[in-house]
Amino acid sequence: MTLETERLILRPWEEADAEECYRYAKDPRVGPIAGWPVHTSEENSRQVIRDVLTAPETYAVVLKETGLPVGSIGLHHNDLAEKDDEAELGYWLGVPYWGRGLIPEAARELLRHAFEDLRLERVWCGCYDGNERSKRVQEKLGFRYQWTCEDAPVPQMGETRKGYVNLLTKEDWQKLSSRDFEQKGPSQ
Repeated sequence: MTLETERLILRPWEEADAEECYRYAKDPRVGPIAGWPVHTSEENSRQVIRDVLTAPETYAVVLKETGLPVGSIGLHHNDLAEKDDEAELGYWLGVPYWGRGLIPEAARELLRHAFEDLRLERVWCGCYDGNERSKRVQEKLGFRYQWTCEDAPVPQMGETRKGYVNLLTKEDWQKLSSRDFEQKGPSQ
């Protein structure tokens, strides 16, 4: 499946994306704050694409202007999203593209897909202490704080951290979507 926004195409990852994935995932400012280690080579990125990023409902965030992936976004079922009508939103973006509103743009479309097409009732999202950019994205999207976990496991990093858990319900999303529609009008 492919999803589209004004500036982005969200499409499945391909092994051919390994070079671009590595370009951004090797930066120590990207993965570790999200709970995964930096990629060590293009082959490492290729393996991550095969083992992780090809999961259902996981998408490469591709710039329409270049046709190249600059990040990833997906809906996952895990410890936060245990029920069939729930998912957890996860995302990362290459540093050169921070601050441009690309992840909120991608996430809005993925949340629309989650609630309208997949008929989910709740989407969870979390971040670790210190990840202010991710926290801000979640606030922009309308997620509401649920709880703090003092010792959240970070298995890929072999440690525990303070983590924050947020939730967006279908009902809250519908209210936010209708308010956006009223403010922007049908052409936006």
